[in-house]
Amino acid sequence: MPLMVPSADTPSIPPKLADKLYESLLVQISEGRFDADNRLPPELALAKEFGVSRSVVREALSRLRADRIIISRRGSGTYIQMRPKKEFFEFAPLGGISDVLRCYEFRVALEGEAAYLAAVRRTEHDLSAMSRALDAMNWAAEHGEIGADIDMHFHNAIARATGNHLFESSMAAISDYAMSGITIARSLSLITNKKRLRQVQREHEVVFNAIKDQNSEEARDTMRRHISNSRMRLLSGEAQV
Repeated sequence: MPLMVPSADTPSIPPKLADKLYESLLVQISEGRFDADNRLPPELALAKEFGVSRSVVREALSRLRADRIIISRRGSGTYIQMRPKKEFFEFAPLGGISDVLRCYEFRVALEGEAAYLAAVRRTEHDLSAMSRALDAMNWAAEHGEIGADIDMHFHNAIARATGNHLFESSMAAISDYAMSGITIARSLSLITNKKRLRQVQREHEVVFNAIKDQNSEEARDTMRRHISNSRMRLLSGEAQV
């Protein structure tokens, strides 16, 4: 099943092809295509099947490896170690999965530092905004609502608490991808495992308490862990960090 190749003069061909192959393999792994021995075909075979270069295959496999979907065993090959839940693809935007997951990677760095600065600089007004968002998320969870916009309000309140408008601007710039990821994650929690919503809420509360107590290192670490956990919950259903 060859992938559609854009015009040769398109500067972003490698990333786009790798994204398409990454998503194709992610879907096929989820659907159980490689059930026989959990082993992926060699790079050359994948390149021929999808009509791409081996460098594109390597990039896609590298990202699957970073997501802990696959693992390479020296002298043996590449094996599946985690299958994404099929429900993930009911909510995830095909063609946009790569960008949603990349956004999580960026948010780990961006929001970890935002939480650090928020702990140093927060005001009572900032804490009140975060607290209201936490209460609203609790209400949404109890009433079976997704509450993605409220979740985003909490993270935006932390960005504002840094006192640095560039953190707010950066959050606004990634808001579409961030909202997509949060909506997928919270929707999956509602239909598959509502305990996950309580775990997510606890993670938010731990971040809030660290900011409230002005424990900047703890705020950074817990925010980074929360976002990394959220990313892994999309793929595996469970936090992995």
